[in-house]
Amino acid sequence: MDYVSALVPPVVMAVFFFGIVAIIIKSQGGPNKAKEDAIVDAAIARAEAVRQPSDTGGRD
Repeated sequence: MDYVSALVPPVVMAVFFFGIVAIIIKSQGGPNKAKEDAIVDAAIARAEAVRQPSDTGGRD
């Protein structure tokens, strides 16, 4: 019976892992995809806007 108690934790973790992966895959796309894409695009635009003024080399 020791082998059963040794196998239970990895099996439980594997089941939870596959469940999480399935939830992530199912949640991709859908009605919120455009909203999520807009948020990411805005964040990238902000990061590029902050980075552009410092590309002058720092010399006046």
